[in-house]
Amino acid sequence: MGERAAVVWDAALLGYDMGGDHPFNPIRLELTMRLARALGVLDGVTPLPPEPADDADLARAHTMAYVDAVREAPMVGWDVGHGLGTADNPVFGQMHAASALVVGGSLRAARAIASGSADRAVSIAGGLHHAMRDHAAGFCVYNDCSVAISWLLDNGFDKVAYIDVDVHHGDGVQAAFYDDPRVLTVSLHQHPATLWPGTGAVTELGAGAAQGTSVNIPLPPGTTDPGWQRAFHATVPSLLAAFEPQVLVTQCGVDTHAEDPLADLSLSVDGHRATYLALRDLAERYAGGKWLATGGGGYELLRVVPRSWTHLLAAVLDRDLAPDTRLPTEWLNTVRKVAPRAELPLTMGDGADPSFTPWSGGADDRVDAVIRDVRRAVFPLHGLDPDDPRD
Repeated sequence: MGERAAVVWDAALLGYDMGGDHPFNPIRLELTMRLARALGVLDGVTPLPPEPADDADLARAHTMAYVDAVREAPMVGWDVGHGLGTADNPVFGQMHAASALVVGGSLRAARAIASGSADRAVSIAGGLHHAMRDHAAGFCVYNDCSVAISWLLDNGFDKVAYIDVDVHHGDGVQAAFYDDPRVLTVSLHQHPATLWPGTGAVTELGAGAAQGTSVNIPLPPGTTDPGWQRAFHATVPSLLAAFEPQVLVTQCGVDTHAEDPLADLSLSVDGHRATYLALRDLAERYAGGKWLATGGGGYELLRVVPRSWTHLLAAVLDRDLAPDTRLPTEWLNTVRKVAPRAELPLTMGDGADPSFTPWSGGADDRVDAVIRDVRRAVFPLHGLDPDDPRD
């Protein structure tokens, strides 16, 4: 499968830089690509460079008034509105160009899949799932996920499943397709009562003919790998089997990690790796092998993001890395130059065991109660039995 997989990348994507000590630091992307190269994951792979998305494609997800505001914001110098110029979404030089290039990256991945030149494609700079139709939110200026899904729907795909494993609710993508029965959006995230953006309750199910195509799995703070995996496997495979998508689009934020400074789930790099392997398997089983993977959140810049997303790249390319793979000395030395006092991991795993006991119908703990609530809200809308673990 390796030759049927595409990696979208260009160093110009590092220009999406909110500056200063903003947590969305592009060094996480640079260190990921350096680590993947050092481990041989990208051997023989020629990355596809993106072109900036044009206004017609941005209009798939955004109003032109908003796009114009983004374009003009660095020159304006006063409150431009649209969620721009806030602590979360500061105005930065070349903001429109940098944001449009990120969208172009995910579009390049979509085009590779639609053209048949690749079955899988990964755009790790993408995954900006919070951007809304007329405003920026949560470090996201333009919503590359929504643009790519819209483009796929216009270019040969009738059904798209979007799976979001970021710690934050995939609110922008849900909003974009809330009344569109052609798109199944599934978001696993920390419970909205305990984390921004405060949305993503089980009761958000979609509107009109699309009721049941918006699925939210809000997990309690402190959830570890086994609980997270149990929730994922008790809901996602059955919904994909019922929905029958032609392509899987995934947002693979890694801010679910126990060390992430902005949230409170307790997953490991080993758990992230298990999730990517599961997503690949689900794409093979339920989406004809078509898989478009994007990055997303993740704010432990040195210890977590590069390892987790190197596992993502490896999964897309069928070059899986064992968790006990040692980190290359050359990479560790590079990081030490950037952060001389950082305590760095030595292997590609955290020594955690992400194996889990499948859900069996009970509600014995907080995660099982969430599973029960999600299944009872959503499964009947897809002709599934919420109380039968076989469904």
